[in-house]
Amino acid sequence: MKYIDLRSDTVTKPSPEMRKFMMEAEVGDDVFGEDPTVNKLQEMVAEILGKESALFVPSGVMGNQTSIKAHTEPGDEVIVEAESHIMNYETAAPSMLSGVQLYPIQGKNGVITVEQIKRAVRPKAYYMPRTRLICLENTHNRAGGTIFPIEEIKKIREFALENGIKMHLDGARLWNACVATGISPKEYAQYFDSVLVCLSKGLGAPVGSVVAGDREFIEKVRKYRKIFGGGMRQVGILAAAGIYALQHNIERLKEDHEKAKFFAQEISKIPVFDINLETVQTNIVIIGVEKTGKTPDEILKVLKENGVLLSSGSYMKIRAVTHLDVSMEEVKQAVEIFFKLFA
Repeated sequence: MKYIDLRSDTVTKPSPEMRKFMMEAEVGDDVFGEDPTVNKLQEMVAEILGKESALFVPSGVMGNQTSIKAHTEPGDEVIVEAESHIMNYETAAPSMLSGVQLYPIQGKNGVITVEQIKRAVRPKAYYMPRTRLICLENTHNRAGGTIFPIEEIKKIREFALENGIKMHLDGARLWNACVATGISPKEYAQYFDSVLVCLSKGLGAPVGSVVAGDREFIEKVRKYRKIFGGGMRQVGILAAAGIYALQHNIERLKEDHEKAKFFAQEISKIPVFDINLETVQTNIVIIGVEKTGKTPDEILKVLKENGVLLSSGSYMKIRAVTHLDVSMEEVKQAVEIFFKLFA
């Protein structure tokens, strides 16, 4: 059976053109800094984000965790949104790898405000942890691909600078936010000390993310990448996929957004499903299933038996993600299957 795979935008496969570009990549030993294709990718991303330097890492989690490690010292506290990827999907790595404590703030649709952050920052007292870092996520995965308003980011940045607090952006899907808003990556990135962007989600590369920041920070990240096991040798073949993705696959993200909005609007017509259409801002759709009388796993099983793959979300929710390997026609077919099974 051929499946319509809406589990994640990470399931995309390299196109024939991308594979050819990878095959022809010039390579060297990246641990020695001698892979020209990796160096080109890093320079490209640094330029796109308006940062001094950048570093290619195997995954978004490694990018986030090396950044947290480089910004903090053991015993520090890091402010995150309660439903963020760092809080929920990175296996408690900040405590394990950096010895830091997370302070989760419950946001609205993934967005926390400067007023909430002000209340969370610790007083300067020897018996309290130091608030060292604020991590924001844009777009926000568990909230359904929501976009963090840039005006709120500006306010948070102003407060952070006044209080000596660093800021990191988990921008795994920053490209989606940029396409949806028309705001450039550089404009978003200017308000953060470090930025993580992913190449293997909507952009369609098979592997890899990039961390950007100032040169001193990136040299720290390079050290921690090595410590965490992320040093790679002739990795230009993977960096080439990232270069191809940046050159060809950013603007087409708007097609994924259109597919997601169509899917959400249609599925919301089925009475047993709950969808907050306000949160469908990019390529993720969160579907509440409580009124079906079935568990998310039961819903997913029935869908799979009928050729549609989704993933589980938070409590009593399932998730659909549109991407370049699922056409609008396939999205329409998925909608028809939903109606056949649940309407």
